[in-house]
Amino acid sequence: QVQLVESGGGLVQPGGSLRLSCAASRIIFSIYTMAWYRQAPGKQRELVATISTASSTNYADSVKGRFTISRDNAMNTVYLQMNSLKPEDTAVYYCNAVRWAGPTASAYWGQGTQVTVSS
Repeated sequence: QVQLVESGGGLVQPGGSLRLSCAASRIIFSIYTMAWYRQAPGKQRELVATISTASSTNYADSVKGRFTISRDNAMNTVYLQMNSLKPEDTAVYYCNAVRWAGPTASAYWGQGTQVTVSS
């Protein structure tokens, strides 16, 4: 059974930094596009950042210039470096792995890790 396990969340003051990690097991990690999503209370889950199998990256406008997504295929891990954190970044952050085979997508989710930005 595929597992995605996030870690690194916590409480941080505005302007601070956190680094989230997501360790994958039981998948061929290198062939999956990886992404981070987040969901704040009362809001829909939103895409934060993606990294392709070729390590091309994309970011939501709200985090551009502050967050960096990266991957280590040897470690089966994707990271999200979050700098200059704001209270509005408070959310549960989820790791996602997706692969398309023609019209069919295989997608997996982690259990989420809480990030709270507050003074």
